[in-house]
Amino acid sequence: MSADSSMRLVDRSAARLRWGLPVLLAVVVAVAVSVGEGGWNADIIWQLRLPRVLAGMGVGALLAQAGLSMQILLRNPLADPYVLGASGGAGLGAIAALLFGAALWLGSVIGAGLVLLLLLLMGSRFMASRDDEASAQLILIGAMLAAIAGALSTLLLSLVPDQQLRGAMFWLVGNLSGAEHGLALCVLAVLAAGWLAWRQRAYDRLLLGSEAAWLLGEPVARIRLELVLLAAVATGASVAVAGAVGFVGLVVPQALRLLGLHRMRDLAWAVPLAGAALVVAADTLARGIIMPYELPVGAVTALVGAPIFILMLRRS
Repeated sequence: MSADSSMRLVDRSAARLRWGLPVLLAVVVAVAVSVGEGGWNADIIWQLRLPRVLAGMGVGALLAQAGLSMQILLRNPLADPYVLGASGGAGLGAIAALLFGAALWLGSVIGAGLVLLLLLLMGSRFMASRDDEASAQLILIGAMLAAIAGALSTLLLSLVPDQQLRGAMFWLVGNLSGAEHGLALCVLAVLAAGWLAWRQRAYDRLLLGSEAAWLLGEPVARIRLELVLLAAVATGASVAVAGAVGFVGLVVPQALRLLGLHRMRDLAWAVPLAGAALVVAADTLARGIIMPYELPVGAVTALVGAPIFILMLRRS
C-alpha cells in the first residue's frame, strides 16, 4: 500500500471517529442517567446520577490521557499510568488519611505527589538522557515505587478499623458512589487535551525515538518531564475522586491505534472521549446489573475492557 493510500485510510478513520465518539459518549451518558431506581425522576437525576456521570467522564478522560502520556514517554503501547507508582502512592495516602481522620482526597493527592517527587529525584539522570534505554530505567523505578507503596498499603490496612475496612477496600478497586468534583475533573481533562494538541508535533517526534527527536531540535528532557507531570496529575486527580480504576489508561489509547488513529492531533481529542465513555459505561453496569447492589467499577472496566482489547488485537 502506498503512503498516499495509507494517509487516506487514516484520514477516513479519523473522520468516522470524529463524529462517532461524541455520539457514543452522548448515548452512554443518556443511558447512565436513566438507569437506577426511580427511573427518570428529575431530582434523582440532577442530585445523584448526573454528578456521578460527570465524575465518571472526568475520571475516564484523565486516566486515558495519563495512559497516552505514558505510552509516548516510554514508547511502549502497553505502558500504563500506574507504572509510575502514582496510583499506589495515592492509595497509600488515602489509607493513611483514613487512619488519621483526614480527608480522603487530600491523602490521595499527597501520596501521589510524594511518589512523583521520588520518581523525579531518583530518575533525574535518566530524564536528562538522550538514550532510549531511559524508558526502561523509568519503568523499573516506577515499578519498584509501586511495589513499595503496595506493601505499605497492605501493612496499613491491617490497622484500619473494621467498620472502615470494607469502604477502604471498595475504594481501592475503584468506586464512583458519592464521587464529587466531577465538573472540575472534566475541566482538567479539557485542559489536558488542549495541551496534548498544542504539543502534538513534539510528542510525535519523540515517538520516532529520543535521538531522532533531539536531532530535530526537541528538548527531550523537558518533553519527558512534561509527560511525567501530566500523567501524574491526571492519575492523582482520578484516584483522589474514584479510587484505583484500572485498565483504562492501557486499553483506550491502544484501541484507538488499532482503529487507525496514530497521530497526536487525532489522539489528543479521541482519547479523552473514549476514556469517558468507557468508565461511564462500566459504572452503569456496576450499579445496574444487580440492583440495588453495586460492583466496584474498577473490576468492571477490567472484565469488560480486557476481552474487547484481546478481540481487537486478534482482528488487527
